[in-house]
Formats: sequence, C-alpha cells, structure tokens
Amino acid sequence: MNRPLFTALALLASLAGAQTLDRTKAPVSPPPRPYKLPPTFESRLPNGLTIVLAEDTRVPMITARLAFVAGNKKDPKDIPGLAGSLASMLTQGTKNRTYKQLAEELDTIGASITAVTSADALTINGSSLTADAPRLLELMADVARNATFPADELALHIQNRKQSVTLQRGQPSYLANEEFRKRIYGDHAYGHVGPTMTAVDKVDQKILIAFRDTWIVPNNAYLILVGKFPARAEMLRLITAQFGSWQQKTLPASDNGKVPEPSRQIVIVDRPGSVQADVRIGRVAVSQTDKDYFAELMGSTIEGGGAHSRLFEDIREKKGFAYDAHTEPAAFAEGGLYSVVTQVRNEVVGEALEAVLGHMKQLTTEPVTKEELTDAKNSVNGFYLLRLEPQSGLANQLVGMKVMNLPKDYLETYTTKVNSVEPEQIQAAAKKYMGPENSVIVVVGDASKIAEQVGKIGKVEIVKANQ
Repeated sequence: MNRPLFTALALLASLAGAQTLDRTKAPVSPPPRPYKLPPTFESRLPNGLTIVLAEDTRVPMITARLAFVAGNKKDPKDIPGLAGSLASMLTQGTKNRTYKQLAEELDTIGASITAVTSADALTINGSSLTADAPRLLELMADVARNATFPADELALHIQNRKQSVTLQRGQPSYLANEEFRKRIYGDHAYGHVGPTMTAVDKVDQKILIAFRDTWIVPNNAYLILVGKFPARAEMLRLITAQFGSWQQKTLPASDNGKVPEPSRQIVIVDRPGSVQADVRIGRVAVSQTDKDYFAELMGSTIEGGGAHSRLFEDIREKKGFAYDAHTEPAAFAEGGLYSVVTQVRNEVVGEALEAVLGHMKQLTTEPVTKEELTDAKNSVNGFYLLRLEPQSGLANQLVGMKVMNLPKDYLETYTTKVNSVEPEQIQAAAKKYMGPENSVIVVVGDASKIAEQVGKIGKVEIVKANQ
C-alpha cells in the first residue's frame, strides 16, 4: 500500500473512533489567561519627565506616546475646545520646520506623528522603525517644545473647525451628548464636549502659546515607548538628548469645578422635523480607581454591552423600537459617567423610555444570572486582551494608567478583577450608579411629536437646539 493512501486511511479510522461532537451546545471557552506585561523600565529626567520603556521585540518598530495631563478639562471656561485646537496645531509648523518640511521628514522615514485630546489628556502619538527612533524622538520633541502656530495654518484650522462645529451641531446624537454632559456635570470641566462658534473665534496664537507653555511641560508629561529598543543606556541617551534641556515649570492649581449632586432631569432638545428621537439616560458613575468600577463594568456589559445584551435583545430584537440600544460607561480621572443610548421612532418614544428605565430598575432589584455574568466576563476579558496585543494598544493603556493614576499592576490584574465580580456586587453598584432614580434623561427630537409621550414619565423641560 502506498504511503499517502495508508496515511489517509489511518486518519479516517481515528476520526471514526473519536467521540462524536455535540453540536447542539456551544463550546466552552477556557478561562482567559492573565495578561503579562512585557519587560518594562521606568525612570524620570531631572526636569520631571517620566519615561516608560516597554519592550516588544516581535517587530523592529517603536510606538511612542508623549502624554500630558492637559485634556479638555484644562480648557478655559470661555474657550471650550482650546486643547483640541492646540493638538491640531502642534504639527502645523515649528521654529525649526514648516508643516511641509515636517511632513516630508516623516514621509522619508515612514513615520507618523499626530496629536489628540481626551477629557483628561493631550497626547502626541508617534511611530517609526526602530532604526529611525532618533529621528522620531527629535521630531516629537520639536513638535512639543517648538510649535509656532503659523498664522496661515491657524486661519485654515479656524475655518475647518467652524465647519466641523456646524456639522456636529446638525447631528442629533451630538446634541444629545452635549446636553447630557451639561446636565450631568454642570460647571465642572467635564461638562462640555466641544467648542462653540464663539470659542473658536477666540483662538489665536497668543492663547495657544499661553496654553502650551502652561500645560505642555515636562513635569506634566509621560513619555511612553513600546517596541524593540537599542540598548537601554543608548535609548536613555537619545531621550535625554531631545528632552533633557526642556525646562520644567510650576503647574498652576486647577479648579475643575464641582460635580452637582445627581437629580432627575427630563429634557427635550427641540429639533423640529426629526422623524426619530435620540435618547440618553444616565448619571455620574465611578472612576477606574473606585472599588465599584469592575462591578459597574460587568453590569453595563450585561445591560447594554453588545448584541446579546438585555437592551439589544429587548429594544431591538423583541420590540423592534430601534436599530441599536447600548450602554456607554466612561471613566475619567475625576469620576465617571454611565449612560444608556438609543435612537427610536417618534411614535414609540414613550414606550422605549419605559422599557429602558425598566431594565435599569431591574439591574438594581434582581441579581444577574450566572450565565449572563460568565458571558460578560468572557467578552470583557477577550476584548481587553485583544486591545493589548498591538504596540499601539499597549501604549494607549500605559497612558491611561499614568493619567488616571492607576496602580502599576492594573493591567496584569485586570482579568482577575473582572473574574472576581459576583452578582451581588453588580446589584450594589447598580443601586448606586446605574438605576433610573436621579438619572438625567435627554431626548433630542421634534417636541411637538414627542413631548406628550415623554411627559408621562415626569416634568419635562424643553430647550431649543443650537442655542
């Protein structure tokens, strides 16, 4: 018998004797493996710049993050969105390079540099091949230290930002989030989500330079590098050469305002002609350092964290009220936000609100099932580990650890903390942060079509869109 035929027959025989699979049952997922942080080194320059090096030798690349505790919460009260404008303008020209020259140098080495903001941070992102790390660090340092905010580029930015504001304010989802955050946070710095036309008009070179010189300083920064490095001494030499002479400055005291006590508010943002309503319901929740964070996260996942969540299966699949219904937990450095989000047809707004509020109430009165909790843990842990797989994912998580003041073992103990959550902990966290009582309800839609339905829940305040 020839060898290939013998091998094939042997394989068929082994399959015939194998145990038959029961295809009526889903396969059981193995427990998620704990995440193991790669070799990591932390140091600090005399000027206060914190350096974090995390080795990843799989590919000859480096991913860099230069993060500052200078996000949207640092915006002046009369210029919301200033941090975002600064981030956009940092790469538009420096004392040493025009925008075109910077772009050409980056293109020559196949590198990239961008800047972004969040509620708590402004981050300059960079990446390059390991061999080009010296050039990447030089360009990132130039952007952070020497941006000049050229007048022509600034004029173009202001024009584009105004167009962006116009587009945003035409989106009901944006209006809902804007009103929701304002109602939740009041005068606190987290209470705004973007600029106004008036604020954009106030942005000029002098204001950008003042903001940069106040917050974009080494003693308010973390330089995080993930990748395949030269020898550590050489890497630290390269970093010191570009950032060591950067002068630290005294950081001003920040008064981000006080978060108001939670209270029930029902608001309709009137948008005449809308054929559907955008809904947000929620309240202030916890930061990632809070003991209830993981319980809230599991509760949020069960309630609205995907296609198998309670809200999705009821609001969309069973009732057909909406294309989507989900939860959006957000953790900021000084607290968090929990919200339920959906968009429904005008004629079912009242029923949809009652259904969502019912699910929020249920989470506070009944323990979640074992099956729900197991599925939620597998989902959260799976996505978490996937996020950490690429260099950029790990770099972003390390930024979050620093900006949010999380413990050094946070990434490695994450799955353990997720797996330790019990149903009674979810119920307790839900009573504090996820129930319908004292939640803000914002509905963006045609008030003439939906006000009567929404009014059955409680007293409604109607405000104009775009005011």
